[in-house]
Amino acid sequence: MTQWIDKINSPADLKKIPLEKLPEVAREYREYLIECVAKTGGHLGASLGALELNIALHYVLDSPQDKICWDVGHQAYVHKMITGRRDRMTTLRQMNGISGFPSPFENPHDQFIVGHAGTAISQAVGLAASRDLKGRREHVVAVVGDGSMTAGLSYEALNNAGHLKKDMLIILNDNEMSISKNVGAISKYLNKVITNPLYNRIRVEVEKQLEKFPRLRRFATASLESMKHLLVPGILFEELGFRYFGPVDGHDVVALVHTLRSVLSLHECSLLHIITQKGKGCGFAEKDIERGHGVTPFNVKTGEKIKSPKEIERAKLEGNSYTKVFVNSLIKVARKYPDVVAITAAMPTGTGLSDFQKEFPDRFFDVGIAEQHAVTFAGALSKGGLKPVCAIYSTFLQRSQDNLIHDVALQRQQVILGLDRAGLVGADGATHNGVFDISYLGHIPDVVIAAPIDEGEMDQMMELAVNYPHIFAIRYPRGNVPKLFEDLPHHPFKIGEAQLLREGQDAAILALGTMVENALKAHDLLKQEGVDVRVVNMRFAKPLDGHAIMESLGRNHLLFTLEEHVLTGGFGSKVLEFLERSDLHDVTVKRLALPDEFIEQGSREVQFERFGLSPERIAQHILETLRTARPIVKS
Repeated sequence: MTQWIDKINSPADLKKIPLEKLPEVAREYREYLIECVAKTGGHLGASLGALELNIALHYVLDSPQDKICWDVGHQAYVHKMITGRRDRMTTLRQMNGISGFPSPFENPHDQFIVGHAGTAISQAVGLAASRDLKGRREHVVAVVGDGSMTAGLSYEALNNAGHLKKDMLIILNDNEMSISKNVGAISKYLNKVITNPLYNRIRVEVEKQLEKFPRLRRFATASLESMKHLLVPGILFEELGFRYFGPVDGHDVVALVHTLRSVLSLHECSLLHIITQKGKGCGFAEKDIERGHGVTPFNVKTGEKIKSPKEIERAKLEGNSYTKVFVNSLIKVARKYPDVVAITAAMPTGTGLSDFQKEFPDRFFDVGIAEQHAVTFAGALSKGGLKPVCAIYSTFLQRSQDNLIHDVALQRQQVILGLDRAGLVGADGATHNGVFDISYLGHIPDVVIAAPIDEGEMDQMMELAVNYPHIFAIRYPRGNVPKLFEDLPHHPFKIGEAQLLREGQDAAILALGTMVENALKAHDLLKQEGVDVRVVNMRFAKPLDGHAIMESLGRNHLLFTLEEHVLTGGFGSKVLEFLERSDLHDVTVKRLALPDEFIEQGSREVQFERFGLSPERIAQHILETLRTARPIVKS
């Protein structure tokens, strides 16, 4: 029964509810949130942990005039509900539904699109500075998960904020977790603050006594602050220039309201440290934090995953996940080469490296949410004589562009990149689609960009990578290896060597990675129409197999390139560059790729159909082109 939340369609509606009733509001939101995410999937644990904070913030602030910067946005599901999107929660992360992350294009209460960690403090400092220059008076609050405190950007922003001393509040939501168990010195520091009973006991008692004597409070402040230095290790935030408050219970919504009102009334550069439990109120999400972080639809009572008939049928046609295949190959070469080490940026489970860690604990490094550091660290490991493998989602590796160029490529160091989630990712949408990696890696000298289609190719590419002296990137999708590839012939190959899969005289398809499956299916569809096309598994976006391209040109009038990547700077662009270098200017090349736009959430199958990359759309495009094509004179 939802006595309260049915009446809440805006923060103004929430403020009408008596303060003492907010725990009931929290209980209703918690039940409703679990029910919704059970249907759609989503980031359950983080939103449950920050649930009371979402309510307290909107009870105290006047959003959107007051600004809330979320970091990371998967803490903000209840924020979405309070700001008028509760009735759309059943469309969460679905095509044409609401995003799993904040987005100002979706709702004015969302200040920024937030899908990558570490941005909130920088954004809050910027909003506070612009507010002051414009002469406004609104509150600015940054909500930061403790996992984001492993990101270098957070420290750059803290340093600047403490220097500027703007009127702003940072709320540190501390649950000792990001996606996996937090690592690093800051995590240990926060834990010491939480668990120091002497400091907390004395602080509470002193503040209680001072409330009886308001005039004495200001004289006792210095002593209280000195006591912190004696009892709390570091006092990192206060040394950086913040007024530090806490830690306080992040699930006591009434107390949070009182605390927020008090801290905000000071109009200082402040940090409020709250303690929460990730996944609170959902049994399996409390017990298994990583499982409860990002969930697929599940049974509310048992927590068991629910698969649709389409998923069950598709599973029959698929093998292991590409992530599992990558890690299996990595473990094989690690057994063969003792210098192989693995690095992740706070994603040991997501990247599959937890399996590597179990077998090689001393050769595994989790650096936290710090992709830039991960890459520079890897370059130095290489300099020290090791063979480092960085397994990072394609979308997150974007952050390390300068590190890749200056700290690895320019230094002529060997680093292997496992680009997980390369291509479309489905429900996570625009913030997580890995569709830019060929363009941001392809211009770097000596880089190899490989795209295996199955276990056999992954094994061979990993072997090539550990013996290559420069950057070797292996891109692979979020999905499973199609069993269709089990019937394909497997032969040893060299870097840059393609594979002819089907011969044909009417046109040639040069396919990369995931698009090989769709190219083969399109070939079969065209065969039914009396059209015979050549299909080449290119394997590498860089370097290209020039011989395979030239051989295809010698047999066909038309070339079609297929890739799960944006059109600009992708695999098809590299083919055009090759033709220009080869002085072949009268060749017809049709590039089928993703458009130069940010693609919102939706299943990969639906997106392939929408953007012309499904087997049916590929076949249709080739047929239409053949019908209108004129004879081409090749140079």
